[in-house]
Amino acid sequence: MNLDEFESQTRNSLEQALNQLQTATLLLSALELQILDSGKTLQDLSRAVETYVTENRESNISHLRW
Repeated sequence: MNLDEFESQTRNSLEQALNQLQTATLLLSALELQILDSGKTLQDLSRAVETYVTENRESNISHLRW
């Protein structure tokens, strides 16, 4: 292998590695957004469950008073 071939092969390998890093970074960003969205969904669900439970407890207590 001469110097030109070595340089070309090295450049190609570096380019491939950089492309893989860029792809991994983009995938990580998308995953972070999905995790944030899932967290928000869980918070919304938790609030809905708390509201439902609270309303049912209050309703049951009201029925017991009558």
